[in-house]
Amino acid sequence: MKFSNRFVFLTTLVFIAAITRLVPHYPNFTAIGALALFGGTYFTKKWEAFTVPFAAMLFTDVIIGFHPGMYAVYASFALIVAVGFFVRKHKSITTVALASVFASVSFFVITNFAYWTSGVFYPRTSAGLAECFLAAVPFFHYNMLGDLFFTAALFGTYELVKAKLPVLVKA
Repeated sequence: MKFSNRFVFLTTLVFIAAITRLVPHYPNFTAIGALALFGGTYFTKKWEAFTVPFAAMLFTDVIIGFHPGMYAVYASFALIVAVGFFVRKHKSITTVALASVFASVSFFVITNFAYWTSGVFYPRTSAGLAECFLAAVPFFHYNMLGDLFFTAALFGTYELVKAKLPVLVKA
């Protein structure tokens, strides 16, 4: 199987972004949402858009370790990749920024809801749900800032390099 220069470059960017999980960082200030959004936007085939970002996540999860709530992390990740399909057809700075905010919010809601449903630390009541979400708020701003920063970095890097190397335009 022969891969295009574009595919190799996009894959390299995704894996570099995933490495942000392995270096010291503020809690949740990583490129996770950004690399999912980037993958959904720029990989032309759906299987690539899901497989490459998921492989990058899995690679770092093998190093970091697995936890019981990973299904929620990967579910939110899949949703963000799918949002990238919309961004692909309506790409603008505004659309990318709004999609990045959506990535942060959806990750927050999905993962914290899953954590609450586990019943380990919070009772399965509306008060327990509110307490769970409230306890997670201090981490949300790092997640949002990380998604916005790394989305700008990934999308900006690709667009700048693509302008200098037109061979990356072809699929």
